[in-house]
Amino acid sequence: MRMDEMEAWFAELGQPRYRAKQVYQWLYQRRADSVHQMTNLPKAFRERLAADGAIRTSREVTRQTSRIDGTVKFLLGWPDAVTVETVLMRHDYGNSVCVSTQVGCKMGCTFCASTLGGMIRQMTAGEMVEQLMYSQRLLDETAERVSSVVLMGSGEPMDNYDAAMKFIDIINHPDGLNIGQRHITISTVGLVPGIIRLADEGRPITLAVSLHAPTDELRSSMMPVNKAYPIAKLMEACHYYHRKTGKRISFEYALIGGKNDSLEDARKLADLLRGLPCHVNLIPVNYVPERNYQRTPKEQIQAFLKELRALGVNATVRREMGHDIAAACGQLRAEHAGRRP
Repeated sequence: MRMDEMEAWFAELGQPRYRAKQVYQWLYQRRADSVHQMTNLPKAFRERLAADGAIRTSREVTRQTSRIDGTVKFLLGWPDAVTVETVLMRHDYGNSVCVSTQVGCKMGCTFCASTLGGMIRQMTAGEMVEQLMYSQRLLDETAERVSSVVLMGSGEPMDNYDAAMKFIDIINHPDGLNIGQRHITISTVGLVPGIIRLADEGRPITLAVSLHAPTDELRSSMMPVNKAYPIAKLMEACHYYHRKTGKRISFEYALIGGKNDSLEDARKLADLLRGLPCHVNLIPVNYVPERNYQRTPKEQIQAFLKELRALGVNATVRREMGHDIAAACGQLRAEHAGRRP
């Protein structure tokens, strides 16, 4: 629940509104996993809360920890027998958590493991919060905290917009985890209505757009969403977003050997982005057994990067995290599903 929702509910139960602040502090600052730990609440009220709700509803199915960089990938199971992934990444500048917004994904991007099997259901805001709290509890063991959040796990956040924004409101609240919106990134394959809505709401979160190709023909072959929102419409929405918010946009570009990684592709990409304040994240594609894409050689990645920079594009190669574990979104879930009897 958002703070305002909790205040309204508690008022209906005959409790003062400040009870919501007390509960938020117990949940997000003291990490309570039982209502009965909330000793500054009246006993009868605690019993009512325990009967009407639950704090934690997931269970850890499995986890993988990178021996290289300490990245931890959790596979969490839920009461309806679905599973989703959450990833805790440790950086020099802090700890970041990648949250899934859907069980599976219906966007159909050909380089992604999340879309294998389609979308099963939406995640609720509370289930997104629980993914984040799972990582925070692990960090509590070393007195660390989550410093940034990326909605880049399984699913398309803009296809679950209301729940995603409610999740952000909850984790941003000063009586809770108090994670600033400027430290939150939402990724989209290019759902134009969601980009426009986000721009109009004026939230200071970071927008990341999965582009992956500089032409409609190539992008449509990789990302079916491009048939509904071709590049011209997508770029129009991105320019609108920048005009409304003043924020730079991040573009994700997965480099796939022999498909979208030529110097000519780099030049077309630079032409496409000209005049738009942005940053390009070049991502060496993760190997997914169910796909047949090859990773671009390192020397070609550097050549692509050099060409973009020479043409005035702010670009970097994303540091690979958890490369020795099931790194691709949806891959751990798919692997686990394949082991079921």
